[in-house]
Amino acid sequence: MSTFLTIVNIALMLAFIYGLYALQKKHVSFSKRVFVALGVGIVFGLGLQLAYGTQSDILKTSIDWFNIVGKGYVKLLQMIVMPLVFIAIVSAFTKMKLTHNIGKISSLIIGILVGTTALAAAIGIASTFAFHLDGAQFQQGEAETARITQVEDRLGTLQGMTLPQKITELLPANPFLDFTGERPTSTIAIVIFAAIIGIAFLGVKRKNPEQAELFAKIVDTFHTIIMRVVTLILRLTPYGVLAIMTRVTATSDYQAIWQLGKFVAASYVAMLIMFAVHLLLLAIAGLNPLTYVKKAFPVLTFAFTSRTSAGTLPLNVKTQTQDMGVPEGIANFAGSFGLSIGQNGCAGTYPAMLAVMVAPLAGVDPLTPSFILTLIAVVAISSFGVAGVGGGATFAALLVLSTMNLPIAIVGLLISVEPLIDMGRTALNVSGSMTAGLLTSRATKELDADVFHDKQQSIPA
Repeated sequence: MSTFLTIVNIALMLAFIYGLYALQKKHVSFSKRVFVALGVGIVFGLGLQLAYGTQSDILKTSIDWFNIVGKGYVKLLQMIVMPLVFIAIVSAFTKMKLTHNIGKISSLIIGILVGTTALAAAIGIASTFAFHLDGAQFQQGEAETARITQVEDRLGTLQGMTLPQKITELLPANPFLDFTGERPTSTIAIVIFAAIIGIAFLGVKRKNPEQAELFAKIVDTFHTIIMRVVTLILRLTPYGVLAIMTRVTATSDYQAIWQLGKFVAASYVAMLIMFAVHLLLLAIAGLNPLTYVKKAFPVLTFAFTSRTSAGTLPLNVKTQTQDMGVPEGIANFAGSFGLSIGQNGCAGTYPAMLAVMVAPLAGVDPLTPSFILTLIAVVAISSFGVAGVGGGATFAALLVLSTMNLPIAIVGLLISVEPLIDMGRTALNVSGSMTAGLLTSRATKELDADVFHDKQQSIPA
């Protein structure tokens, strides 16, 4: 009987996938198909949990099969991240798109990312106070105890490092290792490596133009092929969102979410306010926030469901360049830097909220201006090198709490609601990087306003 029900569940998933394919054949817009996939995934997942329960072998087996589509899609995106980051940045140099103002562009992007992260921290602090959150209220069970042990083990590798040592970790000692994504700072290391290659190319171009021209043609060929791969993968987005959202809603522990509902609510209030800040900054820059929301929706939806900023990078960059009018070089820098620097959700709001919640347990008054200002500064500095994959927020929280000499156990106590909160954090991270790209291109007067205001989207149909 269980095998039969599993087959029924798989058949339903295949039917929904076919339905999305039929919508594609009818030329329904990409964003609408993503929205449909999101809604169907939520309803289907809730239905599966109601029918079988989270501990059912039928559900576990069904989700295992669904993961071929969901996790398979994420893996394909992650596969292309490092090659895309590297070749896109080198290509920006060979196409002379960053030659004259690379310093200004890099400084603006990093400044916006870190500045908005500091704002996110301040908003997280205010939300924690407004909801009267207290770290002493959380209960510790077996799962939480195991998570705390893991957190403490991970902290051991961080406590012995000074701030200069942490900054040094950003550099690519072995770029081939970083191409595998082995380190939390691998992405930023590849960005630095690609920039060094690009600068070297400019030197060769002055002395040996023929060799530089040959190199530029090779890079352009690789860039064209990789972007074609990106396009092919992005066409699978609605199907990936459907499978991922089904898994999330079918396996979530809603009782635990209810018990920690106050923290979840405070987190999402803070993240929504910070998203509103992104829109406000765009409005100040003369860009229509509603246009941004419409064009960013598929990107933010995927970030929300997949919980991976790195996996969202191809969709992020393609949307910035083809739908928002951001130059290719700036979009790649903003998207790539945004994976490891200044993540508004994971490195901003979340660590700040935890620090305020546990400060009283360490005998520290979180209401004092000195504590608040110090915390915001520590959050901003610690936001360098946070990984754009699952676990980045834990890494950021450990850095902040250990630097502030605060208890770290609270990181493990939130394990039951971590996936739910991480969805919002990831979407906010990606919105922050896209906002940085738009604001930077606007400041350097390189934004194609006609493309930004064009109602058509060029995401692959």
